[in-house]
Amino acid sequence: MNVFKSLAVKDVEEATRAIPVIDFGPAFRGEPGGLDAVGSRVREASERIGFFYLAGHGVPPGVMDDAFAASREFHALPLEEKLRLRLDENNIGYLPVNASMQRASTVHKATRPNFNESFFISHDRPDDHPDVVAGTPLRGRNRWPGGHATMRAAMVRYLRTLEGAGERMLPVLARALDLPAEFFAPFFRNEAHITLRFLHYPPQETDDDEQFGQGPHTDNSFITILAREDVPGLAVRLPDGEWLAPPVIPGTFLVNLGNMMKRWSNDRFLSTPHGVLNDSGTDRYSIAFFYSPNVDSVIECLPSCVGPDNPARYEPAVYRDLVLAFYNANYFHRQDYTGERPVTA
Repeated sequence: MNVFKSLAVKDVEEATRAIPVIDFGPAFRGEPGGLDAVGSRVREASERIGFFYLAGHGVPPGVMDDAFAASREFHALPLEEKLRLRLDENNIGYLPVNASMQRASTVHKATRPNFNESFFISHDRPDDHPDVVAGTPLRGRNRWPGGHATMRAAMVRYLRTLEGAGERMLPVLARALDLPAEFFAPFFRNEAHITLRFLHYPPQETDDDEQFGQGPHTDNSFITILAREDVPGLAVRLPDGEWLAPPVIPGTFLVNLGNMMKRWSNDRFLSTPHGVLNDSGTDRYSIAFFYSPNVDSVIECLPSCVGPDNPARYEPAVYRDLVLAFYNANYFHRQDYTGERPVTA
């Protein structure tokens, strides 16, 4: 049976007992003691559940509204036009329905590709950007449909706005890990690895127990900042194994930690499984902002997360290599560049 079947959306009071709402305003405004106070709340949520609602973020509502309007504009394009922008070797572009698969052995043995379509963008680099000219992996150009300048501007504005929010969160996350506030900043200079994913989940058949909008998985990011509208579908696996459907709380984003945070923190902070089943009978849209360090960064277990009785569980690794390995395992189009199919069983 599908693990999300008949999952009830929890009310706000019940949901926030599991996933707390954290006001980052005191830290962002530089209030005395604000950084450590917010960091303490983030630490507790990150060690216990790996999710929290982000309040006090400072993102103007209109920027988010315009981004959702732009997503709808893109996904309403004729399929043949979207297919001309198919996902490239840098995982930028359009991903049609049934073109990706969550690696089966990690969380749940999903047997069907994901039932969603997505449009991925990153930094909007010009043709003459040195990394574009050099063909540097994971530093390519965005792919845009012609004649949609307003849509493009809204998407790029949203990416840049969320990048600013992510940068402001870094000192809080550092203090949550008992590190100096400026610790993470050097890893995110010279272009952090950013992916913005505009997701559209068409309505699903309700009698198919093997079909997910997005199979249960963990993200490969440092953090993910998720914007949603009122259509339900998201489910988060709690530490006791139960699945929670977190409601949308106006004025907040839902943030989860990814595999890079889990690796960096030597498993101190959680990267929590989650997925989507859209059995609402209507279209569902969400926007996921994946925020991670520069791809040349070396990820090794943090000094505050290792010790004589807690040795490092992970070898140091270049983030670019970790990203490409994740892409190769989860996206069917990667066979064009590697000659291998993603794991499906």
